[in-house]
Amino acid sequence: MSDDKLTKTFGQDKQKLMSILSGDWMEIPEKSRFGKCRSVIEFEKLNRIGEGTYGIVYCARDTKSDKIVALKKMRMEREKDGLPISGLREINILLNLRHENIVEMKEVVVGKSLDSIFLVMEYCEQDLASLLDNMAAPFSESQVKCIMLQLFKGLRYLHENFIIHRDLKVSNLLMTDNGCVKIADFGLARKYVIPKKPMSPRVVTLWYRAPELLFGSEKQSTSIDIWSAGCILGELLSHKALLPGRSELHQIDLLVEMFGTPNETIWPEFLTLPALEKFTLRQQPYNNIRHTFTWLSEAGIQLLNSLFMYDPSKRLSAEDAIENPYFSEAPHACEPEFMPSFPQHRLKRRQSDRNKEEQKQQLNDSFKDFGNSSDSFAKKRKQSF
Repeated sequence: MSDDKLTKTFGQDKQKLMSILSGDWMEIPEKSRFGKCRSVIEFEKLNRIGEGTYGIVYCARDTKSDKIVALKKMRMEREKDGLPISGLREINILLNLRHENIVEMKEVVVGKSLDSIFLVMEYCEQDLASLLDNMAAPFSESQVKCIMLQLFKGLRYLHENFIIHRDLKVSNLLMTDNGCVKIADFGLARKYVIPKKPMSPRVVTLWYRAPELLFGSEKQSTSIDIWSAGCILGELLSHKALLPGRSELHQIDLLVEMFGTPNETIWPEFLTLPALEKFTLRQQPYNNIRHTFTWLSEAGIQLLNSLFMYDPSKRLSAEDAIENPYFSEAPHACEPEFMPSFPQHRLKRRQSDRNKEEQKQQLNDSFKDFGNSSDSFAKKRKQSF
């Protein structure tokens, strides 16, 4: 039975629920209409600070505790059967996570309508994407190390708890005024089990997407987060997106240009990947990381190459990344409390061209280049690029 048959609204505020046992309509007491959830009217919305594929985020004040929080309104426009599965996963995962480098979800609050559901998150003053786009000077290498160590500590915690984030990027990394970096936006996160079950490769924003996903693999592991972390490190060091592809094929071309053409020697499962049945790759035998980061130390080059291994099983773990020699050599990572603060950029969050492009990619990410039809694949059959 549909929701509109189970629940009716009488007048402005009175709601009735049909009894499963008797079939009679029963008025819902006002104190019970929200279940155990608080009402969103207990929060004073201050301003809108972000919008993504899975929700709109507001800065708000909890009138009960007088604390500033982030209210994430879940997108329900297309949902007819309750909460979207991505929202349920996000709630389930975040309620069980407690780590200083993971954004904390405090509770779920509801509005008067069935499609008005909000996640109450801890408030962080900035996100890294907006800072990178608006800072007068880029982060120093010492500050980059501080950010990355916190990211890897958050990833270590997630991966130890069998959770893959599946959408790491600079706009999903928040930073508080005391320099604490927090991983946010778990709308695509999944718990994984052993043996691994197949999952859709249509995850992770294009610029940060691991090669196994681009080539259509449904086998996913924590290594896809590690690849994304490598893209973030490269972006922080180079002060621009490392692999800003315009399409899946262009993204693959950028991978080949930067890291060389993959083969069965360095990646035993490479030729079994689904997308390779439809086209061939141009041959480029060189790894250009060293030429891209000419000023970086040998330890830094080694770390990047370890994060960007084509074979997912050979990619560095978050634990090993934390222990990498790059983080123990000068310049050393600064302490989080010494990270710069940027109050002048708080109202510019998620308004940059970078974030607009990321949202466009998320909304239109339908694997058009690999195609879901034989016509699309036929046009690209044995295409060399």
